[in-house]
Amino acid sequence: MSEKTTEQTMKGKTLFISGGTRGIGKAIVYAFATKGCDVAFTYASSADTANEIVADLRDNYGVKSCAYKLDILEPLTYKDVYKEFDEDFDRLDFFISNAIISGRAVVGGFAPFMRLKPKGLINIYTATVAAFVVGAQEATKRMEKTGGGSIISMSSTGNLVYTPNYSGHGTNKAAVETMVKYAAHELGEKNIRVNAVSGGPIDTDALKAFPNYEEVKAEVVKRSPLNRMGNPTDLTGVCVFLCENDSSWLTGQTIVVDGGTSFQ
Repeated sequence: MSEKTTEQTMKGKTLFISGGTRGIGKAIVYAFATKGCDVAFTYASSADTANEIVADLRDNYGVKSCAYKLDILEPLTYKDVYKEFDEDFDRLDFFISNAIISGRAVVGGFAPFMRLKPKGLINIYTATVAAFVVGAQEATKRMEKTGGGSIISMSSTGNLVYTPNYSGHGTNKAAVETMVKYAAHELGEKNIRVNAVSGGPIDTDALKAFPNYEEVKAEVVKRSPLNRMGNPTDLTGVCVFLCENDSSWLTGQTIVVDGGTSFQ
């Protein structure tokens, strides 16, 4: 995980992130904890892993942390999760929509164009766009009480660069980036900033589950002027930046962090 630092610029603040037990989400959890930020996060199935992270954050980073189970394909259950959150935390400053779906849920969505099916596409929309909307709505209700905050949707460059089998995800990343712009315009009067972070292909377990993982990795390394694949920690810095005062006039934007791979 990220090396700890004594510069705890987010002490007294609270982050809520969906999907915090592995990959990019886990890296973000630790990056914010390093800054002294209390952290709430969701998990899909592994309560043991979530509890291990909670204990590690408490014992080694000195921050408060709680984990909540969430089915990202049932976005309205966010309301129940936030009720649990309210029992554990008295404020919310940052919300990051990060959780994604894979496996059987995306059958018919992760496929070549001629094999796309409505159910798979709808599931991806639900987990990507609808879940962001509900999560951000609930976050806004709490951020209003403390005078504002920052909301981030994680995205990907699959809507900028052709990636085999990725049309279902890519189109929904484009949709959520547009939703971010609308949210930014409507929530600005509440002093809430809304942005997206678009990562190039990041070396995570989710990507390794792709049947063409080795092909994708080789192509990313070839494309990048930095000659390497992205790591989860490569996205944490911009997320921290978007939640700090240095970005106080930055809203409605998509920040691309892709190792230069989207320039053809």
